Amino acid sequence: MRDKVNRPEKSFAFLRAGTALAVAAALALGPVSVTSASAFEIFGMKFFEKEEETTAVIDPVNYTLTLNPGTDDDDLKEAIENTARLKQDEGTPVSGDLGLVIKARDDRDRILAALYENARYGGVVNVTIDGQDLDSLPPSPEFGRRGSIPVSISVEPGPVFTFGDVAFSGDAEGRNPADYGLVPGARADSTLILKAGEQVVVDLKAEGRPLAKLIERNATADHKTQTVDVVIAAEGGPIAPVGEVGVTGTKTVDANFVQRYSRINAGQPYSPEALNKAAERLRTLGVFSSVTIREADKLAPDGSLPMTIEVSEGKHRYFGVGAQYSNTDGIGLQGYWGHRNLFGEAESLRLEGSVNRIGESDLGNLDYSTAILFSKPGAFGPASTFNASLKASIVDPDAYKAFTTTAAAGVAVELSDRDTVSAGGELMWSDVEDAFGKNKYLTASIPIEYVRDTRDDKLNPTEGYRLLINAKPSYETYRGTFFSSFEGAITGYQALGAEDRVVLAGKVAGGTIIGGDKLSDIPATRRFFLGGGGTVRGYGYQEISPRNGKDELLGGRSYVAASAEVRIGVTETIGVVPFIDVGTVSTDEVPDFNDIRAGAGVGLRYATPFGPLRLDVAVPLNKYPGGTSFGIYAGIGQSF
Repeated sequence: MRDKVNRPEKSFAFLRAGTALAVAAALALGPVSVTSASAFEIFGMKFFEKEEETTAVIDPVNYTLTLNPGTDDDDLKEAIENTARLKQDEGTPVSGDLGLVIKARDDRDRILAALYENARYGGVVNVTIDGQDLDSLPPSPEFGRRGSIPVSISVEPGPVFTFGDVAFSGDAEGRNPADYGLVPGARADSTLILKAGEQVVVDLKAEGRPLAKLIERNATADHKTQTVDVVIAAEGGPIAPVGEVGVTGTKTVDANFVQRYSRINAGQPYSPEALNKAAERLRTLGVFSSVTIREADKLAPDGSLPMTIEVSEGKHRYFGVGAQYSNTDGIGLQGYWGHRNLFGEAESLRLEGSVNRIGESDLGNLDYSTAILFSKPGAFGPASTFNASLKASIVDPDAYKAFTTTAAAGVAVELSDRDTVSAGGELMWSDVEDAFGKNKYLTASIPIEYVRDTRDDKLNPTEGYRLLINAKPSYETYRGTFFSSFEGAITGYQALGAEDRVVLAGKVAGGTIIGGDKLSDIPATRRFFLGGGGTVRGYGYQEISPRNGKDELLGGRSYVAASAEVRIGVTETIGVVPFIDVGTVSTDEVPDFNDIRAGAGVGLRYATPFGPLRLDVAVPLNKYPGGTSFGIYAGIGQSF
């Protein structure tokens, strides 16, 4: 609001929904810039980027700016300076004298909007160009060309206003304004009023009213009392179910599968949350570059709401490479090729291979693995996924040397958006050489797993937790041995501060193997070991283990491990992570805690669109005689 002379006792800060304040808020946000799709950036380095095309300014006019925010409040001063485009674009000429005037007027509106956002409804913004008041300039101003034109912006922010009377009416009547951030006596930021109106509509739609809309959002600023009275009115419209659901944009993906897998069906209650989850569910298939669910603007004759799922298919074939490094385990290289839509219903096929311990061992003792993975979503209903795999590996850690081949198949079922259960069958053949000599095993298993995941971000969580419980009843056919492994793990995350710059992260895991008369009856690949980048950092891979009289690693029947990290964001992209890991492995079915090992260190994180790059350095706090003295680990993603 701009009112320099006679200010009335009451003034309208903004009128009906979608008018002046909404426009001011939109102006404050400014345009969104889109970068060229042909450029590629990774680790902060840009590749294939064309030289930036600069558009010549027609009739360039230079200016010098004097901006006086009129306040000692650092936050308000920053808001004003960040809002003023003349300030942000200092040193860049504008197009013509009129262009300078237009930019100055826009800045005045933007600064006023910033004042409203900070509850300053009595603020005044004075702008002069070349010594002349902005409002006194003619329609086609001419300032003459005598160097840079002086521009002055002077702000009088005025006092902070608080909320006075707050009233909800229409179908919003009866709701508690405090639940929407509108508390009498509290600071009356305009953003709170905008959000309250939007949230009222969201809540009405959540009641199954798809045509809910805001019909009034009035705010009256009283300069005498320095308060703002607010009226919000909404119209809910009728409760309506989902109507006919159409699908557009498919090419090779079956449209009926898209509708079926979305789980949006005609006749079900309308729910914005269900629609959002359906869109996200389709995106996670990986076959679409975009997914949008559009609702009709009016009900069908039967009182239902028709909607359309609009998709755009992405590239179905893909390939990639990856790498990680540890001073104890050497370099690991991975490669993969995949197809995301094998038969037209988002079936995925992935071929992958890896070589590990490069540089840590000679060529004859490297670790090799290869796998074929197949997945069919919606195999036995929209909430189910069939998975099958065939894997082979040659591994040679310090504890044993093993050649294994494993065939597995199973089904995962989503019980809810957070809960998943899976079960299947597995057959593993292994040829193992370890402290017990050379042995062959043929083991049939039934893996069963339950996962509950409430994390806000799978790649870099700041809130929530992930709980995993699994059981693997097994029968080793050569020896006629029954045994079962049971494991559980929980990771939790809690952000501190308004900007989530500090995140506390913790993990506790444990497991036991029951059955088998002797430890050697259980394949070494199924026994428990700790140590390395995924468990207790600072120790070598599988270094934490029970040992025999020859100091040979045996593996154990049980373990307990815990980790704690403090993830501190130093900048928007760089973070520092001090951490400590603790673990113990026992030959008994219940951990005896006779040998507890701990490692501590610090890590660096560099944020990228595909997850944080990780570099950790750790030392063992009670190292083994002749064991690893420190560990360096590098990879993509958080440690847990």
